[in-house]
Amino acid sequence: MIKVSVLYPNTPGATFDMDYYVGKHMPLVRERSGTACKGVAVDQGLAGAGPGAPAAYIAIGHILYDTAEDFQAVFAAHGQALLADIPNFTTVQPVIQISAVRL
Repeated sequence: MIKVSVLYPNTPGATFDMDYYVGKHMPLVRERSGTACKGVAVDQGLAGAGPGAPAAYIAIGHILYDTAEDFQAVFAAHGQALLADIPNFTTVQPVIQISAVRL
């Protein structure tokens, strides 16, 4: 199993509409991924490790797939539509990481 994490850095002046992300964007990701998507999760950044420290990321979206090839097939087919939706909820340029799930 692999996890695609889409990290939205907490940069000065950044905007992020969490309601849109959870209620519209992630359902769009699930719909476009079809049965290849094994699950999703969304983290909302609250704080950093030190007292009063800001969160490093405003939000992190996670999508589970069986293989990286499954994700790449979905992204090849639907990536343009998914990327085009980003300005609807944020001004942040996301960072994508693909990880092997070990636990």
